[in-house]
Amino acid sequence: MTDVESETANIGGNQRTRTIDLDGRARNANGTAPPPAPVTSTRKYATEFIGAFILVFTVGCAVLSKSTLAPLAIGSALMVGVYAGGHVSGGHYNPAVSFAAFVRGRLSGRDLVPYWLAQLAGGAVAAGLAVFVINPPARHPTTFTGRALFAALVAEFIFTFVLSYVVLNVATSKDHPNNSFYGLAIGFTVLVGAIAVGGVSGGAFNPAVAFGGSLMGLFAWANIWIYLVGCLAGGAAAGLTFRALNPDDA
Repeated sequence: MTDVESETANIGGNQRTRTIDLDGRARNANGTAPPPAPVTSTRKYATEFIGAFILVFTVGCAVLSKSTLAPLAIGSALMVGVYAGGHVSGGHYNPAVSFAAFVRGRLSGRDLVPYWLAQLAGGAVAAGLAVFVINPPARHPTTFTGRALFAALVAEFIFTFVLSYVVLNVATSKDHPNNSFYGLAIGFTVLVGAIAVGGVSGGAFNPAVAFGGSLMGLFAWANIWIYLVGCLAGGAAAGLTFRALNPDDA
């Protein structure tokens, strides 16, 4: 039995009755729920900004404060952000994941660049506030040269591919239309990557995180290309792989 109550309104001289769930949701006279509000571009871009902000602010505060639980905090931040905004924007919060969704065919070309701008803006604002909140001592940006540079590039490519591949399979596949585990899977992928190769590449797997990290002095600006090239290439590879393995879902 549904807990409902009815209200009658006089509209234009005619009495009309509608049903109201006790949680405040209106229903039509026949008991059906009205269609949800349309997802506008503004809602999607704002959601991507907020999600990227949550993620990068967590990264900044956890790393600048030298928390031993930084990988868990970062993976959990992504998880809750995905659950919070996935139904609005897809919950990417990552230019590489947005690129993977574009290659896979689940993000339009007109939304791709605005998604990137929203994510980078969220990361930039978060970076400034994280530095203000933690007020760390002098920072020494991570710099890669020689073999370490190529190791970092490979690590970022591999785990961005893994992250994007997981997102496409758990959040966009027609085989999982209404699953409840997608946020956990995505968040834990970042946790795994941060533990596995965080000491090799910094564990960004996300150009917005790398951009925010560079603003915070965590990464050297001279190495920002590692995260742009490695992460976007990983996202593209994940999109192409999904299409190849799921030709009837492209």
